[in-house]
Amino acid sequence: MKNIPVLDWIRSWRNAFFSFPIKRKLLRETLVLAIPMLLFVGGAKAEFRASVVTIDITPDSPKMLLGYSARQSTGIHDRIFHRIVALDDGITQFFLVSTDICVISPSEYDHVAGMLQKQLGIDPLHFWWTLTHTHSAPEVGVPGLPEVFMGDRYKHEVDTAYTRLVEQKLIEGIIEARRMLAPARLGVGWGFSQANINRRAIDADGKASLGLNPDGETDRRIGLIRIDKSDGSPMALIANYAIHGTVYGPANLQISADVQGAVANYVQQQTGAPMLFINGAAGNLAPIYSVSQSPYLSKEKELGQFRVLLGDKILDANKKLTLTTNEIKLFTGATTVETPRRENMRWPAYLGDYTRTTKAGKNLVRIPVRFLKINEEIAIWSLPVELFCEISNDIRDRSPFPYTFYYGYTNGWLGYLPTAKAWEHGGYEVETVSPYTPAVEKDLKEAVIGYLQGEMRSVRKQ
Repeated sequence: MKNIPVLDWIRSWRNAFFSFPIKRKLLRETLVLAIPMLLFVGGAKAEFRASVVTIDITPDSPKMLLGYSARQSTGIHDRIFHRIVALDDGITQFFLVSTDICVISPSEYDHVAGMLQKQLGIDPLHFWWTLTHTHSAPEVGVPGLPEVFMGDRYKHEVDTAYTRLVEQKLIEGIIEARRMLAPARLGVGWGFSQANINRRAIDADGKASLGLNPDGETDRRIGLIRIDKSDGSPMALIANYAIHGTVYGPANLQISADVQGAVANYVQQQTGAPMLFINGAAGNLAPIYSVSQSPYLSKEKELGQFRVLLGDKILDANKKLTLTTNEIKLFTGATTVETPRRENMRWPAYLGDYTRTTKAGKNLVRIPVRFLKINEEIAIWSLPVELFCEISNDIRDRSPFPYTFYYGYTNGWLGYLPTAKAWEHGGYEVETVSPYTPAVEKDLKEAVIGYLQGEMRSVRKQ
């Protein structure tokens, strides 16, 4: 029996099997365990495959925009998308979705993940939904914690029709990405860009406010993953960089993917391959053209300059990425960080899975952390928060993996997660939009670093 036909038969059968809701749980679980073993029958070697799909989700009517105060769109500046990458090492299929919207409630992620599991048999651990964090895109789903922090802006009904469209387009995209899987290679590298700046301006009285702080800490690394077709031509780029989507300010009423979309479109024009923009720890990082309006440049001109400030730096990193491989193994993992919740804070009932009350009556926030390891070199971890960059920088420095990337705004939004020191200066991120206490930095670091140094290293390439 030839190896490739065996693999093709197993994969096609697996995909067809999981394309229909099946209630026979025991049979399903048995087959899930059996398929990986069958892949190695007769010495068959699993082949790495990948695909990329881009789906337009731009609405055709005015929508309420998320970011800043409540406002309704009056037109379209540029179109917004789901960009989906599928990875398949022969055992694990992993789906990464980057969407041009601001934030979603974790309950919205759970809803879509549940549909994918029921309809396609995709384990939620293998589905990450990241948001680029543009402040000029429509709301999707229920507000989540923003309704607690900024209730005055949510006096309107949830747009269920647009939410259903976004959900359906995502599911259709994943089905298409699974169908398009083809032999591929993967490579990884670093880049550098000074397109961001710390936005926690500190006054003489030590009080923080939204502004520009050139002395504040930043994260200017670009974490780049490139996926090539089997012939060596580029299939997709995944660029990880921390920056707020706030080049267009609160006066803008046109739908836009902001700086993240401008950069992704530019890189695609230059390479011919779609680029997923994956935001990082941007909780205290703004684009360098953002907070104050230049008297000499229009916002349109400022947005265009990021093609050089960030887009060209991604292209430079891509040119330096010369080593790729088709020998890929994927490993996923998860943990939950429990940390004290801010006192006297209301909590939406539909986010009940993300809080817990101890026997002593102490309210905790339950923060889900996801992990993806690619071979022995790449470790990616993600959170549904707006993280301060100092925290991800420290975790990266202490990680045992040479390429450690943090994916922010992933699988929901549970507020800003500042450093312990940030509470000394107060400000918007600490006083208005965070459900945490100063203990959260220590609790998070201990859990994530422990997982990277423990569980993630203990899983070895087969």
